[in-house]
Amino acid sequence: MAKVGVIMGSLSDWETMKPACEMLEEFQIEYEKDIVSAHRTPDDMINYAETARDRGISVIIAGAGGAAHLPGMVASKTTLPVIGVPVQTKIDGWDSLLSIVQMPGGVPVATVAIGASGAKNAGILAAEIISVFDTNVAEKLEAYRQELQQRVQEMRESLHEQS
Repeated sequence: MAKVGVIMGSLSDWETMKPACEMLEEFQIEYEKDIVSAHRTPDDMINYAETARDRGISVIIAGAGGAAHLPGMVASKTTLPVIGVPVQTKIDGWDSLLSIVQMPGGVPVATVAIGASGAKNAGILAAEIISVFDTNVAEKLEAYRQELQQRVQEMRESLHEQS
């Protein structure tokens, strides 16, 4: 059963959202991915959000560009945590970021950086949320953090060796 739902408004968003799925795979977290458009298929979006918990979803990662209504509309129809990923647009994704981050009080959407790095962080954040009740994921996150620290140490050593 999938623990994380990764949704996007269009197939063109997949390249941005793929790093979220890659991080979930790294932490061995089951996920589902789908295209759910807030504007073109609103009934599907409502159904997706309202049935997510019953399908075993614990966290939803929603990527959207432009008006970027998908994360907020999904959040309005579920009490599961929703992480919004602003997709890069013709105006550098600022419209997406501002649309997602400007949720009214009472309907939160966790929002990450614009683009693929934001999607990667969304995958990590979803893993952190799941780690609260899954010790296997918590251990994988700890190992991941240690690996990051090791990489920085290797960079330091490499820098010091250069003349």
